[in-house]
Amino acid sequence: MQKLCYEGLEKRYGDPSEELKNRLSYELETIHQMGYVDYFLIVWDFIKYAKDHGISVGPGRGSAAGSIVSYCLEITTIDPIRYQLLFERFLNPDRISLPDIDVDFDDDGRYRVLNYVTEKYGADKVAHIITYTTMATKQVIKDVAKVMQLPLQESNRLAKLVPEHLPEVNGSEPKINIPNCLKYDPAMRAELQNPNPLVPKVLDFSERLEGNKRNTGVHACGVIIGRDPITDWVPVSTAKDPDGNTVITTQYEGSVIEETGMIKMDFLGLRTLSIITVSYTHLRAHET
Repeated sequence: MQKLCYEGLEKRYGDPSEELKNRLSYELETIHQMGYVDYFLIVWDFIKYAKDHGISVGPGRGSAAGSIVSYCLEITTIDPIRYQLLFERFLNPDRISLPDIDVDFDDDGRYRVLNYVTEKYGADKVAHIITYTTMATKQVIKDVAKVMQLPLQESNRLAKLVPEHLPEVNGSEPKINIPNCLKYDPAMRAELQNPNPLVPKVLDFSERLEGNKRNTGVHACGVIIGRDPITDWVPVSTAKDPDGNTVITTQYEGSVIEETGMIKMDFLGLRTLSIITVSYTHLRAHET
């Protein structure tokens, strides 16, 4: 990676100053010490593939734009020196956190890049990340009402009684959930005395079930790539992506996947990226 970075430094800055070389050396040393060299090379590789095959790629956003390594590897196209961006907001050896580079691709190109990554590293070493949706307040009322055969009109009426806001208590607004609604909202509380015995039962069971997992999905952009088969590290399952394709997913969601030692990479699809890229290129040309 060091060779690629110094080649990129000359390409970006022409005859780089000692200050630029020192900044690059510092970042490379930090990345090496933290063990993230492979991560950067993987991101560099699939971005290079995208650009070589005419796939629109975003200029980079978030804290990764503060890295001159990212700039020299053409992971980002924003000069961190010119805009005085801090590398330590991205990686800091005193505050261990995994790198998180959000990469935007145009919608069609995103799937081509994912196919490239899967073919290169192996289908058993690449997986999407599962998501879990929970039984939210209004939805759990409707679900329980349906099971208990409460008429649809009554089900919808109960769900609509859930307020958008609750009155402040000790200077803060209580979270919207069934226990708080029954405690602080008179209209909801009155339903506990509804002459239809099904209504209090629906509220009772809804309160017990609220917050439980309802169904699964596929993370909009998160993908993990491992050196070993994913099943050596985490359990997997299958799920349907937004296009209806069956894909392999982890059974751990994104908020805990890093605890397993896996690194999440974000492949974001952006429908308007082609327009944004043209506008950005025009703006840069005008500035120079």
